[in-house]
Amino acid sequence: MIQYAPLRRIQAWWRIAAGMLLAAAFVAGAVALPASASAADGDAANAGTARSASGAANADGTTDTSAQTLALTEMTAVVTDTSGFHLKATVTNTGDAAWAAGEVTLDTNPMFTFTSRTDMQEWAQSESPIPAPASLGSASVPALQPKQSATVTIDQGADAQALTQMLNWGPKPLLVTYTHDGANVAVHTFLTRSSAGLDNANTPAMTITMAMPLTSGHWTADADTLTKLVTDDTDDSAGSSNGSNNGSTGTGSTGKATAIGAAVLEGDHTRFDHSLEQTISKHSSLQTIADPTYLDALAMPPQTTAIMQPAGFDITAYTAQENAAERYANAGIGDDAWNASAALADYRAALGDQKATSRTIAWQGQGQWTLDALTAARRQGYTTVVSTHDFESSETDTVHTGTVVVPTDAGDVTVLVEQRELSNLAKGKATNAKATAESTMAGRLARFVAQSAFYQMEQPYNERDLLVCFSADSDAATVDAFMDAVESASWLKTGDLDALAHADPYASGDDARNAVPADSGMSAADSSNVTNVLASLSAGRGDITRFRDSILGDGDDNDNGNGSNNGDDGKAASAWIGRLLDAHAELALHALAIDGGSAEVDTTTSMTAVGGAQQLANDLLGGVSLTPSETVTMVSETATMPVTVSNSTPYPVTIRVFSITDSPEIVTSRRNTVTIPARGEAQVTFTLRAATSGSATAHVSLQDRGGVTFGGSQDTAINCVLKISDKTGFIIIGLAVALGALGLWRQFNRKKDPDE
Repeated sequence: MIQYAPLRRIQAWWRIAAGMLLAAAFVAGAVALPASASAADGDAANAGTARSASGAANADGTTDTSAQTLALTEMTAVVTDTSGFHLKATVTNTGDAAWAAGEVTLDTNPMFTFTSRTDMQEWAQSESPIPAPASLGSASVPALQPKQSATVTIDQGADAQALTQMLNWGPKPLLVTYTHDGANVAVHTFLTRSSAGLDNANTPAMTITMAMPLTSGHWTADADTLTKLVTDDTDDSAGSSNGSNNGSTGTGSTGKATAIGAAVLEGDHTRFDHSLEQTISKHSSLQTIADPTYLDALAMPPQTTAIMQPAGFDITAYTAQENAAERYANAGIGDDAWNASAALADYRAALGDQKATSRTIAWQGQGQWTLDALTAARRQGYTTVVSTHDFESSETDTVHTGTVVVPTDAGDVTVLVEQRELSNLAKGKATNAKATAESTMAGRLARFVAQSAFYQMEQPYNERDLLVCFSADSDAATVDAFMDAVESASWLKTGDLDALAHADPYASGDDARNAVPADSGMSAADSSNVTNVLASLSAGRGDITRFRDSILGDGDDNDNGNGSNNGDDGKAASAWIGRLLDAHAELALHALAIDGGSAEVDTTTSMTAVGGAQQLANDLLGGVSLTPSETVTMVSETATMPVTVSNSTPYPVTIRVFSITDSPEIVTSRRNTVTIPARGEAQVTFTLRAATSGSATAHVSLQDRGGVTFGGSQDTAINCVLKISDKTGFIIIGLAVALGALGLWRQFNRKKDPDE
């Protein structure tokens, strides 16, 4: 289709010329100029107002409607022979002075047909001089004070002249103009006529598969559960764990990470949105791909089409890290935590049906689907993945079926590639910051409908299946509006994920392999965030395993090598540590997930989960602590300093207590080994020695059996007042008496001066 671009351009200008001739002969219509021209016609004082009508551009390509003069809030997306046309718009005085009463007018060109994507984009960005000679009505706008808004509505019946003159189906230019104080503010959008009621021959409908991830960015660490895990040895979890130090999350034979409840949904988020549930039920063709851990956390999980990797684990970020398997295992995430078997186990737990089954489809993370990422997904049991961004090679290519089969060393992977422009609109993103009509959902929906119609008109007899993805945070009203439009569009028919996965691929073999992105495309900030999260999680998990290996138990030579002695108590302690490792792994999995399936970093959930993992490790090590000591007073060369150590964990621990003073004159013995019973206390005694009276401070700390310090330390004050109560004292007295006697003898026996 690309080689015909010059011919299409000629056809486009021919239609524009014909439209201009039509405009000259159109008596009832008023020609409405584009915003750039109409603004120029205003006086100098109002020119600034016209220029500011588009509002401020946001970083995501949309427009800040709070700074927008004219915003479309409701509009008929698909026009049929009986629908008529409805538009509602909000007008806001964004200036600093009052505006006089004005008018909003609605104009179109019923004879115009877009012939290229460029024409459509230029029109949307107010950069195309397409005439709009046919009026679709107008509405008065009252005078507005600064920052004041008014809502206007324009309704036209199906018999409106501008509508009855549309003899061909497809997208038409629609111009919405607000006039006040001699200035015009214009917004360019689209009106799309369906083939209903027209004499045109119908072409085959194009298939469009609408998909939505069901997951959440509202996870948090349950502080109460974490505290109870440390202090309570009761196994309230759904499974058992072995607590091994091999990178495993403590999984059973099913491959499912034990549901500890360390990561929970915040507040009301445990209840699935009722409006969204109704929308899913209403539109059975909507394909939902759910995070199984999200379903498991819901009070009543909704019906889903497929499931993704647990917690939306970011596979693309995983493979972008060097030595990923080892580093993730050190952080507590083994391969068995996010593979397809774990996803299915979580799904069955959510439904309470161990025989339930579902298709597994891996959702894209913050990076691109590189060959390494696709290979890792395939090895983990995912034969199908969704590509939500940066997989299409060119924006100028004719749209095609979104199925690509990529060969990897682990086997073929079917990549379902979303159509970029339509998906961005469905996710709430404008095609360009200059396309001001697309700053609102109504404007984006109008562009979505027009764009899909144009895609069908490009190749009307080629069978294609386009994938369009919503974002995880799309609200029910948006999903419902887009699904209603798709289902009422005569040129579209809805598809499903199974059919899309089994469709004739657009590319396969070497062609598909060559289309795979060469690198992850992750930003330096995103990569750094993953690195930091891994480091923090690894440190926390290391603290738990150190507690198991070098603190837990009685310190004897343990045959099982896990820091606790054999027997029932040893097995129970091992299981307890296993549950702590499972809880840490559960938090780690959510800390390294994508943001609600939107392929962005979820820093809020990530930091909350990391904080919870740190709390778990800190509470565990802090469970063995020093009891504050009173000041020690020495009245002799030697004394003792008692130190009490408490243990709030449910199993005995054996540690070393270390002491050192800040004075060379008053010192303590250095180390004592002590075993503290479960939920109990034990006391150790340090020997104090003093060479002279004075004061010092003893710094007391805890060490594991390897000599590594942990937990909090404490300072104990030592005051030394030596009394005459030992041999040293008597020697001192004797010397004092002898010196006194010598002094007296010299006083009486010395030779006196004559005058004395």
